[in-house]
Amino acid sequence: MKKLMLCIGVCFMMMPHGKVNAGNGIENTVISLTAEQRAEGIYNSIDFGENAKPSLDVFSKAYHGYSNLRDAGKLNADKDILTICDMSLSANANRMWIIDLRERKVLLNTYVAHGQGSGDEFANKFSNKMNSHQSSLGFYVTGNTYTGEHGNSLYLYGMDKGYNDLAYERNIVVHGAEYVNTGYINNNQRLGRSWGCPAVSSKLSDKVIGMIKDSTCLFIYYPQAKYLQSSVWLNRPITGQNEFDKLAMAGKKAKPEIIYEYGPYAKSLMKDLPQLRLPLF
Repeated sequence: MKKLMLCIGVCFMMMPHGKVNAGNGIENTVISLTAEQRAEGIYNSIDFGENAKPSLDVFSKAYHGYSNLRDAGKLNADKDILTICDMSLSANANRMWIIDLRERKVLLNTYVAHGQGSGDEFANKFSNKMNSHQSSLGFYVTGNTYTGEHGNSLYLYGMDKGYNDLAYERNIVVHGAEYVNTGYINNNQRLGRSWGCPAVSSKLSDKVIGMIKDSTCLFIYYPQAKYLQSSVWLNRPITGQNEFDKLAMAGKKAKPEIIYEYGPYAKSLMKDLPQLRLPLF
C-alpha cells in the first residue's frame, strides 16, 4: 500500500502546476500556457498552404499585440483577422500576411511597400514625423474605406504612441500602387516605394482592403530594440484568460488547454505533495 501511494505521489509531482477549481466533487487542474506557448500553438495549426511562413518570433509578437488590442476592446469581435508586415525582409519578398485566426488559414501572402525615406530594397529607418516619407512601426487598427488619390483606400489608426500614433494625420493608409508588382522589381531590382504607406498591388488592393477593413489588427514589424522594449501592446501581459480557448473552439486544428480531473482520494494525497512547474512542450 505504501509503495502504491508513493507511486501515485511521484506521478502527481511530475504533473505541471495549474490552478484548481472545485465542481461536483471533482478537482480540475488546468495547465496554464505561457503567451509564447499559446502563440506557437496557433502558429502550428495555421494552414500556410504554399505560402512562405512568417518567422515564429514575428508571429508571436504580432499575436501578443493582437490579443491585447482585442482584450482592450479595440478590435472587431466578429473578425479575427491579423495582418503582419515584416519590414525586416526584402521588399522583393512576399512580406505581408493576412491571416484568418478563426479559420486558421492564410488569406493572402503578398508584396507590401515601405516608405521612400525608410530605405531602398531593405527598410532600416522608421519615423512618426510629418513629411518624413518613412514607414512607422507598430500596431494599427484599420478603419473605414474612402476614395482618394490612389482610388479605394483604407484608413489606419496607429496604436503605439510616439511610433505611429500620427498615422492618420500623416495620411498613412493602405492603398494600391502600380509600383508594387513583379514587373517593377524586374525592371528596377527592387519594389517601388511609397511616402510611408503600406501600399499593395493595385490589382489586389480591393481584395486586401475588403479583407482587413473595419477594426482589424495590422502589425508593421522591424527588430528595432527601442520599439520592442517600449511598445505597450508587446510588453503588457495578456489579461484575457480565454483567448486561446476561443480560437481553439473555433477550428478543428486547435489545441485546447489540457485538463486533468482528480477525485477526492487523489485530492487528499496532493495536499502533502510539492508542486513542480514543468514546461508543457
